Amino acid sequence: MESAAAVRRAVAQVGRRLRAERPAGALSETKLSVLSHLYRLGPSTPGAIAAAERHQPPSLSRTFAELQAAGLISRRPQERDRRAAVLSITPAGREALVRDMADRDAWLAQALDIFTEAEVEMLRI
Repeated sequence: MESAAAVRRAVAQVGRRLRAERPAGALSETKLSVLSHLYRLGPSTPGAIAAAERHQPPSLSRTFAELQAAGLISRRPQERDRRAAVLSITPAGREALVRDMADRDAWLAQALDIFTEAEVEMLRI
């Protein structure tokens, strides 16, 4: 149990630091989670994204609208039910997500320099 708590604390600390390394004016965590979902899993309904990200669909309505207005996602009617929408990440959305990940990856790569190759491999696994 003690090892689990130590790992949890370390992961939380790294997560906080990675969030802090994001540049000023970067997309919000919620917007990044939506873009990440669409990047990893492909087109999806607002309800499926909300469920996967543990949000209520109405709480993400503004996020979806802002991402669409910024050209980072697109919205089209669902084929089976034209009243429902399917969201997709756009090329601009992919670029924004990749740029955000690159900033954090650069910080993490530098932070990992204190470890041996074996230790980094163990962390990766």
